[in-house]
Amino acid sequence: MMDWSDRHCRYYFRLLSPHARLYTEMVTTGALLYGDVPRHLRFHAAEHPLALQLGGSEPDDLARCARLGAQWGYDEINLNCGCPSERVQRGAFGACLMAEPDVVARCVRAMRTACDMPITVKHRLGLDHDEDHTFVQRFVQAMADAGCDTVIVHARNAVLKGLSPKDNRSIPPLRYDAVYRLKREFPQLTVVLNGGVAGRDDALEHLRHVDGVMLGRSAYHASWVLAELEDALGGTPPASRADVARSMHDYARSEVAGRTPLRDIARHVLGLFHGQPRARAWRQLLSDANALARNDAGLILRALDAVEAAAVAA
Repeated sequence: MMDWSDRHCRYYFRLLSPHARLYTEMVTTGALLYGDVPRHLRFHAAEHPLALQLGGSEPDDLARCARLGAQWGYDEINLNCGCPSERVQRGAFGACLMAEPDVVARCVRAMRTACDMPITVKHRLGLDHDEDHTFVQRFVQAMADAGCDTVIVHARNAVLKGLSPKDNRSIPPLRYDAVYRLKREFPQLTVVLNGGVAGRDDALEHLRHVDGVMLGRSAYHASWVLAELEDALGGTPPASRADVARSMHDYARSEVAGRTPLRDIARHVLGLFHGQPRARAWRQLLSDANALARNDAGLILRALDAVEAAAVAA
């Protein structure tokens, strides 16, 4: 979710689901150790519980970044061993790390030593076209031995050469049974399934076999699914999409006063009315370049008025 799940997006997701665990976009160790730390780590208190996802392969660097995450108040540190992009591979981290479970185990141990919070690992089922289950089994065993008690498993292989990151999210076949099998083989671990989860019913079916489900782009584009799952799992969802829109207006008004461009916020809420008869009016107004350039948070309320007017007309 690079360039997607920033702090504005996460605040919006929190309005939809008070209890979901939210994850940052992947932040590389270099960005934290040599870049603008507040820009990468700042978040709103409402975002808790919140995990910081790191990209890296050097135990000492990851330990320093995990310590930073603890100092900034995160609830979990997650190591990404699932990203298949060539840029990430050149940095020797992401999915290619699955070929070196001993290295990842050292990273996990270093982070556990550096901070007193859960260290989790996100990974794929395998690399390239090898679907031998013993590969991922050995990887997960190494994580468990290193003290990791939660794995987030994207239910596809990562094809490191020949497929783009986008293709890696759709072309390698989904193998949900392999993730279910990992839960049976490692009952002491929290196993979270990721990949291709299409909606509420799909997520609930997976929860019959594993401990958790991670949603990514499906929740981004059709975000009300988070409220539906909050309700299905006994939580307290928002009363309506309109209530969420008004809350996002209040948030945007505060952020714009601090010189945040409205477009940085508005882009994340385009899917709020997905599937509703009035969704187009919402998207059109919040995508209008001229209106966004005025940086007036009231645009969100005007878009809501257009949605509600369209609903009355229908």
